[in-house]
Amino acid sequence: MFSLERLHPKLLNNTPFSQFDFLFFNRVPKVGSEQLIELIRQLGQVNDFSVSRAPFSAPVRYHLNEVAQAELVDELYEMGPSHAHSMHVNFINFRRYDTSQPIYINLVRDPVERVISWFYYRRTPWSAVQNYRVTKKFFDDKFYKKDYHDCVLNADPECVYEQGASFTQTQAQHIRQTLFFCGHDPVCEPFNSYGALQKAKEIVEHDFAVVGSWEDVNVTLRVLENYIPKYFRGATKLYYDDLAKVKRNSNNWKPKIREDVKALVRKNFTREYEFYHFCKQRLYRQYFALDNV
Repeated sequence: MFSLERLHPKLLNNTPFSQFDFLFFNRVPKVGSEQLIELIRQLGQVNDFSVSRAPFSAPVRYHLNEVAQAELVDELYEMGPSHAHSMHVNFINFRRYDTSQPIYINLVRDPVERVISWFYYRRTPWSAVQNYRVTKKFFDDKFYKKDYHDCVLNADPECVYEQGASFTQTQAQHIRQTLFFCGHDPVCEPFNSYGALQKAKEIVEHDFAVVGSWEDVNVTLRVLENYIPKYFRGATKLYYDDLAKVKRNSNNWKPKIREDVKALVRKNFTREYEFYHFCKQRLYRQYFALDNV
C-alpha cells in the first residue's frame, strides 16, 4: 500500500525528464487505442501540435534488431518537436542511440478480455480485407468460423497460451501485453515470463509518462491532462463533448464469452495480470497525488 500524504505529482511525473518534445504512443493492440488516437488528433488542433500515425497496413514491430531500432529512432526524430505519433511497436530506448527520450504513453487492458478481443477482431470482414491487402490471401472458412469456447476447451494451438512460448509458437496472437513495455530484448519474448514482467515494470516506472486504461476513463484523462498538459490540456471536456458518444473500432461480431472459460484462460496469464495491475496501481498513484498539489 502507499501513503496518500507522501504522494506528489513531481515524484511520479516522468514528463520533465523527456528532453525531446515528442509524444510517442507505442500502442498495444486491442486496448482502445483508436479512441485515444482520435482524441490526440483533435487536441492537436486545439493545443497547436502536429499529429501523425502509422498506416493501417503497417506491421506490428515487435522484434527489431539494433540496426532497425536505430533507423526507427532516426525516422521519428526527423518528425520534429511539438509532434505526436502513434504506431504498434515495442518500447525503444532512444538514449541508447544518442537521442533524447520522447514522452512515452500507452494504454493497458484486462489481458484475457484483450486476447478475446483480438481473437474475434482477426475474424471480422474488415480485418480479413486488411490482411488480404498485405498478404494477398484469405484464411480458410474454418478459421473465420472458429469459436473461442471451442478453441480453449479443445486445446486448439491458437488458444493454449503455453508458458514460455516463443514468437514462432504464438505468431500474430498478440498475447503479450508486457512486450510493448519490455522492448526488443530476447528476455521479453517468452510468454508470461518473470524476466519480461520485471523488465516491463522497470521501464514503465522509469520511462513512461502515463500508462492509462479506458477501464478507468476519468482517471486516465485527468492524469494525462495534469502530467502532460502541453498535449492533453482540455482532454476531458473534448472527450465528453464528442468522442465518448462513438466507440471506434468496436466489434459487434464478438459474442459474450462464458466466465468459466475466461477463468480457465486467466490461469495462464498470471504475470500478464501482475503487470496489468501494476500499471493500474501506478495510474491511481498519479491520480491521487493530484490532490496533494
